[in-house]
Amino acid sequence: MVMEKDNWPPVASLELMKKRARMLHDIRAFFHTRDVLEVETPLLASAGTTDPHIESLQTVFAEKRYYLQTSPEHAMKRLLAEHSAAIFQLCKVFRDEELGPMHNPEFSMLEWYRPGFDMHQLMAEVEALASALASTLAGSDLKPFIRLSYRQAFEQYAGLNPHQADAGDCRECALQHGIEQPVGLDEQKDEWLDWLLTQLIFPALPIDQFTFIYDYPVSQCALARLKDNEQGELVASRFELFYGDTELANGFHELTQAGEQRRRFEADNVARAAENKPQVKIDEYLLAALESGLPDCSGVALGLDRLLMALSGETSIDQVLTFPWARI
Repeated sequence: MVMEKDNWPPVASLELMKKRARMLHDIRAFFHTRDVLEVETPLLASAGTTDPHIESLQTVFAEKRYYLQTSPEHAMKRLLAEHSAAIFQLCKVFRDEELGPMHNPEFSMLEWYRPGFDMHQLMAEVEALASALASTLAGSDLKPFIRLSYRQAFEQYAGLNPHQADAGDCRECALQHGIEQPVGLDEQKDEWLDWLLTQLIFPALPIDQFTFIYDYPVSQCALARLKDNEQGELVASRFELFYGDTELANGFHELTQAGEQRRRFEADNVARAAENKPQVKIDEYLLAALESGLPDCSGVALGLDRLLMALSGETSIDQVLTFPWARI
């Protein structure tokens, strides 16, 4: 009981609270000058995420199950299908089973969609926004962002072409670099690639600089469309932004085909079943919106707490939150 009483004060300092307020103000100003409309969508929905790597928090109202959103993506795409306008949203999102120095189950997200933009145009806008925020919050200019394709990152730091390699090649790469080989990966190529990312690629990225990695493997396409890269390999039009080894953003040149999206949702649930995870209801509202016609667009989700950490030099997400998980 004494510990609970001692935990009543907020963790974030007044200085960091002021920085957060300035960040939110500047984000709105940035998009206002670019004629991007701020929108608001529900935090609760009748369908959650099918992604096997993300778990939704759930609640019940009037004997019906609802999901706290892990991202406002589905609802925002329904707006896009109806109005085709450039939109952004600042909101809270929720993810189960995520808690640690870089994770809080409830966190702040900025998500925006740009009709007519391809992935690289959106990456340029992400860089412009981060640079503008750094100028006001940190009083300094950022180094130019590094851009590496997924293939370039693996070839540079692991000596491996991830699009041509199989699980055995990944295992051999780990052996050559003296990396521990976890039990249970077997022939799961994607799991091997993720392991090599965390053990070889991320530690090699500059610790005080932003890096884009783009053109992910097809098997990691999520909600992105597919395309051929410069080498003629089929890849996903997806990018992620990192500060050092910390992921800040995930963006797509968005898939617009309802049939393909349904197939991916169903494949996710098959993968969840293989991992003994519960099935998640497929979002029929989103599929209906795609069927009606989603404009050609790119979208990105940016974690604001982690961005504030990067621009403030903090190493734990708790330090930028008023009341992290241990104090609610």
